[in-house]
Amino acid sequence: MKITETKLQGCYILEPTKYGDSRGYFFESFNERTFNELTGTQTHFVQDNQSFSTRGVLRGLHAQRGEHAQAKLVRVLQGRVIDVSVDVRPGSSTFGEHVAVELSDENNLQLFVPRGFLHGFVVLSETATFFYKCDNFYNRDAECGVYPLDGKLSIDWRLPAEQLLLSDKDKEAPSFTEVFIRR
Repeated sequence: MKITETKLQGCYILEPTKYGDSRGYFFESFNERTFNELTGTQTHFVQDNQSFSTRGVLRGLHAQRGEHAQAKLVRVLQGRVIDVSVDVRPGSSTFGEHVAVELSDENNLQLFVPRGFLHGFVVLSETATFFYKCDNFYNRDAECGVYPLDGKLSIDWRLPAEQLLLSDKDKEAPSFTEVFIRR
């Protein structure tokens, strides 16, 4: 497995070693021991989640706060997405900055999103099945979100705004400034 740290400290792109022949392919998508050795963390995942979405669906930007914060290891089982992580760690030198990575069933890339980050993705293919591991259990009362089209974040979702499909909750989410600057 190849692992590359992004410009955001602790946020990694993982590329599995893929073995293929005339029968198809095989790769190890996750190994806790290898992952922790390569990242220098002691991450232990406790929950797996999966979603299915159609082209233009934008899910995010979401996080869990406080003791319920979650690190995530995300990947695409079918289709293609732009996956975005925004650093919201107080005092971080990259606070408010983001990375955007194309994840697909063809490139098999994964993104490790550490605790203290907002996370979201948009579907670029006709459909996509998105899968992620979390290192903490979901807690509804700890939910946090920011409007994903907030101009302050300058995220290029690679689709025109009129093609993006957001949930009512995400449409009504507060701005980045309201949540993280004016506390």
